[in-house]
Amino acid sequence: MILASFGEDLIRAILQGTPPGTVYALIGLGFVLTYKTSGVFNLAFGAQAYISAAMFFKARQDWEWGIVPALILSVFVLAPAIGLILERLIFRNLRTASAVSKLVIAIGLSVALPALFEIVADYKPVAGRSPTGIVPNGSSVFYDPLGVYPFSRDELAQIAVAVLGMLLLGAIFRFTAAGLAMRAVVESPRMTELAGIPADRISALAWAISSMFAGMAGVLIAPRLPTLISTDFFTLVIVAMAAAALGRLVSLPRALIGGLGLGWFIAIFRTFLPRWSDDYTWLEPFEDNLAPSLPFVVLFGVLVFWPAIRRSIDATDPLSGVDPPPPALASSTRHPLLTMQTRAFGVAFFLLVGWLAFFRADGRWVFLLTQAVILSIIYLSITVITGFAGQISLCQGAFAAIGGFTVFQMADRYDMSVLLAALIGAFIAALVGALLSLPVLRLGGVWLAIATLAFAFFFDAVMVQASWVGGGGTALLSGTEVPRPVLGPIDFGASDRTFLALAIVVFIIVAIGVIQLREGTIGRTLRALRGSEVAAESIGISPARARIIAFAVSAFIAGLGGALLSMQQKNVNYSTNFSPVAALFWLVLVVSLSARTVEGAGQAGFAFALFGPLILEGSLLEWLPFLNEDNLPSFFPISAKWRFVLFGLTAIQFARHPEGMLEFGKRRATHKRNERYYARDAARAAAAELAQ
Repeated sequence: MILASFGEDLIRAILQGTPPGTVYALIGLGFVLTYKTSGVFNLAFGAQAYISAAMFFKARQDWEWGIVPALILSVFVLAPAIGLILERLIFRNLRTASAVSKLVIAIGLSVALPALFEIVADYKPVAGRSPTGIVPNGSSVFYDPLGVYPFSRDELAQIAVAVLGMLLLGAIFRFTAAGLAMRAVVESPRMTELAGIPADRISALAWAISSMFAGMAGVLIAPRLPTLISTDFFTLVIVAMAAAALGRLVSLPRALIGGLGLGWFIAIFRTFLPRWSDDYTWLEPFEDNLAPSLPFVVLFGVLVFWPAIRRSIDATDPLSGVDPPPPALASSTRHPLLTMQTRAFGVAFFLLVGWLAFFRADGRWVFLLTQAVILSIIYLSITVITGFAGQISLCQGAFAAIGGFTVFQMADRYDMSVLLAALIGAFIAALVGALLSLPVLRLGGVWLAIATLAFAFFFDAVMVQASWVGGGGTALLSGTEVPRPVLGPIDFGASDRTFLALAIVVFIIVAIGVIQLREGTIGRTLRALRGSEVAAESIGISPARARIIAFAVSAFIAGLGGALLSMQQKNVNYSTNFSPVAALFWLVLVVSLSARTVEGAGQAGFAFALFGPLILEGSLLEWLPFLNEDNLPSFFPISAKWRFVLFGLTAIQFARHPEGMLEFGKRRATHKRNERYYARDAARAAAAELAQ
């Protein structure tokens, strides 16, 4: 009897996990197809799925189109068109770029594309408006052919379309000339071109097919979501990454099996664990904490413990080994006179800004300036891990949140000084960063980025809900209140200006520390690791030790900044400040501007905090004598979504200028000024010599 019940429950769980498993497989196949033909791990896949799903929903609900025309527009027209545009305008020019460059650009697109679609299509997500599927009455009509689990029409449509798509893709690869050409392009684009095969056209075809898979997956999975928002689709893609990882981003059959297996495993786990925890109380913590994060745990486990992942090598240009090293920083090549002028200008500029902030600005601008300074501190953590060490970490938001939550817990439970709690939170974040670096030591490039992203979503799904971290669901709903610090006679909560002064002091201290780190032994070690891990190891540098140090220092800085941000806002505000998607935007912004310098982190912090009020809201124009709030042009205020669009698209420049657009511009300007100064010095020396 027990065995019969167990068998029935097992079959039910497998049937229940089949519909989402087929969608995971579709996404995994799209990942593999894009990576096999272009070397791009397309993190914008979720954004493409969201756009097709939102377009289908808008055509059905707002325009009252039928299912077939809405499906044709969203999946078979719009989705491949987006893929072709991305391939032609962006990724075709990145064939010889590094895997890190391609990944950063894909992250930027994942931020920019949803916002751009919502602006162009005038689409606004509305809570409670559940999307409809591709079959009539898809969510209300059920079939139970085996008498074990009733499938809805939507679920049967998911299975049927996914299986059909997989069969068609398999047939294309096995029986058509285009499929053979795709496999050839995987091996060597240059050799295929020598054989007369147009590699660019084949790559474009692969992008169109992959994007069609993304669009179909988005439309199929949409009825399972209560509201169509882009972040849900990004989370879905993170879950499906495990399927692509099982295929090592190159095997379509393994990606197919991985997607189905992932759906079955999650369904089985969620079916049996609650029942076992009723009989064995020691399993209850696993049910409460592990079940929500199971997909992310599976993804992290696959990356860390599967030896084939550690042995895999990112697709790179065979001649990349002869590329020159990154150029020296512009500040290290300046003429002495230009250095003095730059420093004098910097001092004058900051004195002016300081005077405006402390004596002229109102409360709103003081708040924004304080936020900009604190964000600059957090962004210095990206300077260390990405700018110095060349590693892509997508969990900086989790490290910053650890600092914020530690301040909240210490102040709430133990009435501890928040300044001391901030230091404790920074050290805890550093410890977590060091521990996280241990299992991912042998991962690099794309795999390291995916592993840290899996950790970020695990932290988001599980740790934030724990009472000893985020305070539990009640605290998150009512607010994780954080007091301002008091240091002796100085109450930093009495005035926003005094807290701004504290933030500036902390930023200066951290910036000096980062500069000393860059110029010291550790900084040189990290730069060697960034240049070539093999070469660094050959001269006695331990890559493992260097990576642990980079993660620990980076996490410490992020934790300290997160604590200060929570103090400034008097609340942790986790979902707004530290969510995994928000942290992706941080990375895109910093590396697009300049990830190797303190100035880059500062400029990124001020751009994030002030771009909206100054540019999008038109406050910069209000300072002109003939304009004010009442006679601004009618198109102000501009939608805040443009910030995500513009900053996301700036990541495209990262492949052309890996040092960052600002550092590139500064180096070019420095070169021109240096020529002028050195020419003048030579002329003076020649004149002096003639005078003698």
